[in-house]
Amino acid sequence: MSKRPGMDPDRAIYIISVAAELAGVHPQTLRVYERKGLLQPQRTQGNTRRYSQKDIDLLMRIQDLTNEGINLAGVMRVLELEDQIERLKARQERTVADVNALNDQLSEVLGGSSALVLWRDERRVRRALKTEAPGDAARRTFPSPPIQS
Repeated sequence: MSKRPGMDPDRAIYIISVAAELAGVHPQTLRVYERKGLLQPQRTQGNTRRYSQKDIDLLMRIQDLTNEGINLAGVMRVLELEDQIERLKARQERTVADVNALNDQLSEVLGGSSALVLWRDERRVRRALKTEAPGDAARRTFPSPPIQS
């Protein structure tokens, strides 16, 4: 995204003619993209279209894809998939952070040893925790299993 310092990329400031010029397309093309659902510019109280920097960046991405020979239906699908990839990346980052936090908590409970337990070692850990008195289980440390890639 081409972001200017101090400028909110979501702020809709460009009228249709300026947005079209910045994206290198005809204003009618923007109207077509809007009708097809590829673009949703904000509207003023007077119902005129206003485009943000994010909209301009999206227009340039659409132009890149159409210049590669992809039709508008294909462009829609590509954009949907790119959005899905971004959501999945964010979800993965949250999951990794959650796993790391749980690993830290487990490490504290097990007395500071490396707490990451491989799935195949789960039965051994459960068995060891069941056979000890509740107070002893928190102090027990297990050898760190080798981490496999």
